[in-house]
Amino acid sequence: MSELRSDRAGSDGAGPDRSGAVLVRAAGQLDQDTVGPLEAELLDAARKHSVVVLDTAGVTFADSSFLNLLLRVRRMTRLRLVEPPPRLLRLLEIAGVQDLLTISPGLEEAMRLP
Repeated sequence: MSELRSDRAGSDGAGPDRSGAVLVRAAGQLDQDTVGPLEAELLDAARKHSVVVLDTAGVTFADSSFLNLLLRVRRMTRLRLVEPPPRLLRLLEIAGVQDLLTISPGLEEAMRLP
């Protein structure tokens, strides 16, 4: 089961902040059977915004389908992961892609990055 929510960055939530960033929140299990809605949301966000901030704090499981999605989105826009849980960090490390992705410990920091 996965859950996602998309928020426009900025204090009023009405649109992207000055950096053009948009926030997407992902939660639950993200595998080949559940990643579809998040994929649609992230690809749409990547087409429309120069920066996509993905809050991954609520992700409880992720497989190569999710990893592949992250790498595809990264090629389309500046992708920032926020608060990845230890298991997700381990997946990124095992796959050797942790240095390809911008990882932030908190949302405020992710939104401030250039």
